[in-house]
Amino acid sequence: MDSSVRAAEMLHVIVVTAFLFAAASAGNFNTDTTITWGGPRAQILNGGQVLTLSLDNISGSGFESKNEFLYARFDVQLKLIPGNSAGTVTTFFLSSQGASHDEIDFEFLGNSSGQPYTIHTNIYTQGVGNREQQFRPWFDPTTAFHTYTILWNPQRIIYMVDNIPIRVFNNYVANGVPFPSSQAMRMYASLWCAEDWATQGGRVKTDWSKAPFTATYRNYNNVGCVVNGSGNSCNGNLSGQPWQTQGLDGNGRNRIRWIQQNYMIYNYCSDLKRFPQGLPKECKLPRF
Repeated sequence: MDSSVRAAEMLHVIVVTAFLFAAASAGNFNTDTTITWGGPRAQILNGGQVLTLSLDNISGSGFESKNEFLYARFDVQLKLIPGNSAGTVTTFFLSSQGASHDEIDFEFLGNSSGQPYTIHTNIYTQGVGNREQQFRPWFDPTTAFHTYTILWNPQRIIYMVDNIPIRVFNNYVANGVPFPSSQAMRMYASLWCAEDWATQGGRVKTDWSKAPFTATYRNYNNVGCVVNGSGNSCNGNLSGQPWQTQGLDGNGRNRIRWIQQNYMIYNYCSDLKRFPQGLPKECKLPRF
């Protein structure tokens, strides 16, 4: 059997497994999140199981988690804007506050009709990002829900799509590489216009005759160490739950290699022109 066919079949099995996991462990937008901007453009539906964000030529919209976390796993199913979504950015990310903030980003950059979305990822530590990797989806993200995961534990950050790892950022603090480990972060999601850069470098602008643009989130779930006034819910003890030590086994490393070989369209670690003084330290260390 052709290797690409085997890979496609493997992805299909993982997609089904991830769907069942997300559906079985979903939280509730009413109890777990707060709509923070956009007014009626953000709506919680179906008893808290679904949340829609909309964008028009006046405003976008967004929401955030009620809790802050210091290490956690976040899963959400998302269906992106169909048709011509040029200039729009749909997000799902973690962030602390302040100029020296930490941040772990999923951003979905809109397209002109018939062109693929861009899955944009980035990691900030102490206010410094410049760690972008971008991917093309191997599916149409506008016709069905797909599960997007950010897993953040003391050893690494793993980005997953339908439970398939697409990116890993390891904790290489011992090698002089900053890693987000001291600032609590909330989950944020938003839909907004960035037509000056989001689609083909800003060459394709938003067609407001297509507005309102709507993205739909469902089956949100988080499991992690909640930080509040009385301290950290994990009490310094990171043990007992798989996400707290999760890494990649042999199958996971094979999957991420296949995704990055076939669907990665930008990797900062390959951008020698951008770093004339030398690539960042983590680029020379084991990736997975």
